[in-house]
Parts: sequence; structure tokens; C-alpha cells
Amino acid sequence: MDAARLIAATRHALTQATEVAAVIAEAWQAQGLAQAIGGYLAVRGDPASRDAARALCLAGDRARDAAQPPGARSNAVRAARLTGVRDPTAVLRQLLAILAETGAALAAIACATEDERVYWQCIEALDATDDSKDRVRALLRRYEALRPDDPEEAPP
Repeated sequence: MDAARLIAATRHALTQATEVAAVIAEAWQAQGLAQAIGGYLAVRGDPASRDAARALCLAGDRARDAAQPPGARSNAVRAARLTGVRDPTAVLRQLLAILAETGAALAAIACATEDERVYWQCIEALDATDDSKDRVRALLRRYEALRPDDPEEAPP
């Protein structure tokens, strides 16, 4: 499945999540996407961007560990169905957006919960999400620099 469709599926699942555990599980799924997209681009993406893609893959892996729902040690990661990234720049923008949405959802849970374990899990996942967003931004800058002739794609 194309990365854009997987991101859309994760966005939909995040908007439908009403329970704390479901939101945390979707944060975990979003980090799985960061890891998978980074890994895909590290192998099949632009050679000049492969180091940045590997950094995203590693950050997604670390963040996924931080956002791991308690007791969920399965490999049921939506991102495992990734088959392609048609437009890396568009996909990285979408990934950045879903990570931002995930971060906002985690922050809302952290502010509303009275359960200290849930609070700290959200804070750790939020920190990891911020790291993944930084890696996506770095990779996005590299891909945008590859297309300076397109005014909409050129970096500011």
C-alpha cells in the first residue's frame, strides 16, 4: 500500500480514537509509519538523502518504543503494508502533519489524565514524536532542495 494511503488510514483511525489506549496505539502506529517511510527512502530514495532517511527510520523506531501501548508486543503495525512512496515530498509533508496531530492528541491526554503512568507514557511519546518530526523536517528539506526549479517546492 502506498505511504499516502497508510497515512490517511492512520489519520482516520486517530480521529476515531476516543479511548486513551486507542490514541496511544495510534501514536505508536504513526511512529511505525515514520520508521517504515524512513527505511523505504533509505533504501530506494534519492542517494543524497539516504543518511537523513536512515536517521528518520531510527528515530521512528525509538519513538515507537516510547509510544508502545502496554502489553502490545505484536507486529500488527499498519506500516508493515508499505509498498511504495510515489511522491516523497508530499508523503513527508503528510507524515509531518500526522505526527503533529499525534503530538497534539498525546498532549491533550497528558493534560487530562490523573494516571501518572499514562501521563509519563504520553510525555515520553511526545518527546519521541518531536524527535521524529525534526527528522522528517530535515529529510523534507533535502527532498525540497532536489526540486528548486518548481517555485512551490523550493525551500524558503
